[in-house]
Parts: sequence; structure tokens; C-alpha cells
Amino acid sequence: MADHDPVTIGIVSISDRASSGVYEDKGLPALKEWLGRALKNPLTFQERLIPDEKERISATLIELVDAGCSLVLTTGGTGPAPRDVTPEATLLAIADKEMPGFGEQMRQISLRFVPTAILSRQVAVIRGKSLVLNLPGQPKSIQETLEGLKEDGRQVVPGIFAAVPYCVDLIGGPYLETNDEVCKGFRPKSAIRVK
Repeated sequence: MADHDPVTIGIVSISDRASSGVYEDKGLPALKEWLGRALKNPLTFQERLIPDEKERISATLIELVDAGCSLVLTTGGTGPAPRDVTPEATLLAIADKEMPGFGEQMRQISLRFVPTAILSRQVAVIRGKSLVLNLPGQPKSIQETLEGLKEDGRQVVPGIFAAVPYCVDLIGGPYLETNDEVCKGFRPKSAIRVK
């Protein structure tokens, strides 16, 4: 592990009911578990469980970026319901640049499972030197969109995380190294760090 850059990752679960204790949050444990398997880097997590409130979401994302999180993942609040405001809180309030390919790919993956995937509004943005990704709310969907689809051990549809390490490189973040059996990160040959 000493050879790998340490990484601080912000993870945010956005849910009125989970944040008020009506039911147990499953988003934060799912994110931590998947990232712990997918990355070789020593990880530190900044965790937040907050309600579906636009200003609160924006403030939380800014706080995590300012705290040095090179990657911030949110889960929840991306549907069409009136209280689903995560994309607005991300796009309109904190984004320096939008990265539409991430949302497009998440919907393509989810459409393999449910026709209602077209109702999802996940977005990705860059703020400063941080990549912020809005993920679906269900743990199974989180894993599918991050990891992609495999059949007989072969990657059929790449997950969005395959592009995350190189994106983080390009914006000046730490060098993320993936466990290929979980999700193989892609970099051009010229961007691969030689050990």
C-alpha cells in the first residue's frame, strides 16, 4: 500500500428518511465497501448523511471539495420526484464543468435492467481539482453503474469507474489504482505510472 497515493473520498447519502432515522442508510456502506474493493490506494472517507435539501447538498459538496476530497460520490435524490434535487444542487450550484458522459453511461447500464432508468438524472461535474459524481440510490445500482456489466467474467459494458482514475489525473488529483478484477481503470499508455 505504501507505493500507492493516499486518497480522501467524500461519500454523501441523500435521503430525507434515512437522515431522520426512519430507516437505516444503505448508501454509505455500499459506497465504502465497493471503493475498498476497487481501489488499491489507502483510503480515507469523509461521510455525510443528509436530507434532500438543495442548499444543504450544495454546501456539503463544497465543504468536501474544500476539505481536499479529490473524488466525491453522492447516492440518492436523482429521480423525478419533487424532493429529488441532487442534480440541481450539483450542476447549478457547484460545477465548474459538466461531464455528461458519466450520466449517459450510468443510464445505459441501468437500462439493461429496468426501463425506468430513463427517469434517472445522474450528473457528474468538476469543481476545482475534484470530480463529483451523482450515483443512483440503490446499492445494487451503485455497484452496477460503477463496475459495469460482466458476463462469464468478461466485461460487456464498462462501468463509469473505468474512466475515473484518468479523469482525476487530468484535473490534478492523486493517482488512483484499481483492482482490475473489480473494475479495470483505463489510461492511455502515456499516462500510466511506471514503478
